[in-house]
Amino acid sequence: MNTYLKENIKLLRKRRKRSQEEVAKSLNITRSAYNSYENGVAEPGIGLLLKLSDFFQINLDKLVKIDLSTLPESQISQLEKGLDLDLNGTRLRVLATTVSSNNEENVELVPLKAKAGYTTGFADPEFVRVLPSFNMPFLNSNRKYRAFHISGDSMPPVVDGALVTGEYVLDWNTIKNGSPYVVVTKEDGIVFKVVYNHIYQDGSLLLCSTNAAYEPYTVKVSDVLEVWKFVNFINPKFMEPQSQDVDDIGPALRILQREVGMIKEKVKSIDDKL
Repeated sequence: MNTYLKENIKLLRKRRKRSQEEVAKSLNITRSAYNSYENGVAEPGIGLLLKLSDFFQINLDKLVKIDLSTLPESQISQLEKGLDLDLNGTRLRVLATTVSSNNEENVELVPLKAKAGYTTGFADPEFVRVLPSFNMPFLNSNRKYRAFHISGDSMPPVVDGALVTGEYVLDWNTIKNGSPYVVVTKEDGIVFKVVYNHIYQDGSLLLCSTNAAYEPYTVKVSDVLEVWKFVNFINPKFMEPQSQDVDDIGPALRILQREVGMIKEKVKSIDDKL
């Protein structure tokens, strides 16, 4: 069996500064047996593979199929902390979508009524198929878009009931700090926030609101289902400009009138000299 198991368990053991004897004792096997696995002389059975996975706190698939020595230090460190993260979102490649009669991908709309079921139905073609859909000709035809009705007042100028269109993010490492995204999580469902990427620091995303009344909070990547980069939004009502009190306008108006008067006097003075 051609795997990276022997290289990986040797690498992880040395990074933990543990001897073969110590690891073997933890696995309840002999040192010679463990040595044979590190040297590739023998291959452990499924039961022992699961024990190795538990001991090193790394998903068995990664332990066997990925050469951990090729990963950046930051990612190996996260794995060693027990954060077996899907940093690229590759577990979510089942992206249900619909196409138009011209065989072009639609922009599906997730209305308020469908938000509650989206966390379980987002990858179900039948769920997505019944969502309202439309086309936006000005969007890139090579990318995937979806629109979400947003509730609440945490992200002005986007208001309650606004329609936010997002571009599907395949690789979560590309999330840019301080940019708005629609984030779909297991616990909170669909949220629209300004995101800060802390994946390599602690395996999380920091979600912030533009409304200062709402405190920032973090979500673990393991709790994230989908990420959509903000593209545009449509507000359901006209945003009235903030009105100023008449008492505030009065002084400003008098200052402006005085400055205009001074400019006129300077212009008149110049004209008289010509």
